[in-house]
Amino acid sequence: MAEGAAILVIDDEPQIRRYLRVSLEAHDFRILEADSAREGLRLAALSKPDLIILDLGLPDMDGQTVIARLREWSSIPVIVLSVRADEADKIAALDAGADDYVTKPFGTGELLARIRAALRHMVGATSGQPVFATGGLRVDLEKRLVSLHGEAVKLSPKEYDLLRLLVQHAGKVLTHQFILRHVWGQAHEHDVQYLRVFARQLRQKIEADPARPQLLLTEPGVGYRLSAE
Repeated sequence: MAEGAAILVIDDEPQIRRYLRVSLEAHDFRILEADSAREGLRLAALSKPDLIILDLGLPDMDGQTVIARLREWSSIPVIVLSVRADEADKIAALDAGADDYVTKPFGTGELLARIRAALRHMVGATSGQPVFATGGLRVDLEKRLVSLHGEAVKLSPKEYDLLRLLVQHAGKVLTHQFILRHVWGQAHEHDVQYLRVFARQLRQKIEADPARPQLLLTEPGVGYRLSAE
């Protein structure tokens, strides 16, 4: 899915668009470009790209508004690429519907990994496959079975609910508030320390080395991501 996918870059900086075009075309992606929010929304509707890379600081509209408008009619993966490094900006963009957030300056390797993860999540979300597997972890959502390297893993109901949510959005950054709202309910959406306890417990059961997690990854100050590698 990744190679040959069409990526729409919405950024008003010509040098960034040029760099992304050269870098991504070298990996067989097809690139569309827009230098404004309105042109980006028009191309998104007209061309239906596989993924969008979006700058937040556009001249005619804030990027978070662009995300909100896109989410009114589309589930196209959106990776925000922005100089805004503040946690509040990241959380706002992710809560608005972005799939990931990369801060400028950025490494091409990191961006490519995020693109592939977002594209894999899109395929998984639309395929309807009930079984998720990565790094020795296997989760059968239909049968509610979890195993690690072939050995059954026993989870509490809330640990399973947390893992299931992460699996359903594998590769995507989920904010603390999003997770708390969907697993524990809206009344608990600010109980971040509570979530950290459960994340730690889950790592003890699904990570080969919980102190160096490879599956359940922390996005500092923002939330968690389940690796889809």
